[in-house]
Amino acid sequence: MFPLNDENPTINIAWSTIAIILINLLTWVFIQGFGTDPTLGSSLCHYGLIPGNLLGNLEQDTAVRLSEYHLCTISNDIHALSLLSSMFMHGSWLHIIGNMWFLWVFGDNVEDIMGPGRFLIFYLLCGLGAAIAQILSNPDSVIPMVGASGAIGGVMGAYALLYPRAHVHTFVFLGFYATTVAVPAIFMLGYWFVLQILGAVPSLGAAGGGVAFWAHVGGFLTGIGLVKIFAKNSLLDAHRSLTEVHRSKHRLL
Repeated sequence: MFPLNDENPTINIAWSTIAIILINLLTWVFIQGFGTDPTLGSSLCHYGLIPGNLLGNLEQDTAVRLSEYHLCTISNDIHALSLLSSMFMHGSWLHIIGNMWFLWVFGDNVEDIMGPGRFLIFYLLCGLGAAIAQILSNPDSVIPMVGASGAIGGVMGAYALLYPRAHVHTFVFLGFYATTVAVPAIFMLGYWFVLQILGAVPSLGAAGGGVAFWAHVGGFLTGIGLVKIFAKNSLLDAHRSLTEVHRSKHRLL
């Protein structure tokens, strides 16, 4: 299930959401070299979050091969800033396009009830919660964790709590059959969260690479836990009024 768009109106322009997307794209172009090696491998090594390195659990000059072209040698220097920089790194074109699309679909409505400043802080805290969850799942890992998925998972968790009945137009692919269907957000996002849990449990303590499922889980739960703190009641009431007007127009049509 892949979200195409939602039937959820917005009041204001989502400036922070747009800025976050632009920063990710600019990072992909100028720091990660459009995903070409050796620039890509170097960026993952220097700016990705390596749990074992952050916690000081690795031996000096531990090496991990990230690709055919890049061997990452990890020093004992603690790079706490990787908790932040890793949120803006990606591993492939599919990775960044998928992440930015999910953020575009769900980010504007969540930002609408927080305001740009609050939303930016909320987003970064969700990314931090995602990183902590992934670190706890395998504190000795030498594999760099990169991507905005954890922070975006927090946005999705907030969206599910705020707008459970909002319809999301979703592309569904089942073998040789593909279609689009509008489903309530709680169903689409709940389905996504269950998939992350199913992927996370077998990966607990795994040494290899792959999808950081625990980061997705941690980000989603962080978003649910923080959304009521960051939401402004005045903006939430205004958005509910706009939503009711929007639904009334559709009923009349």
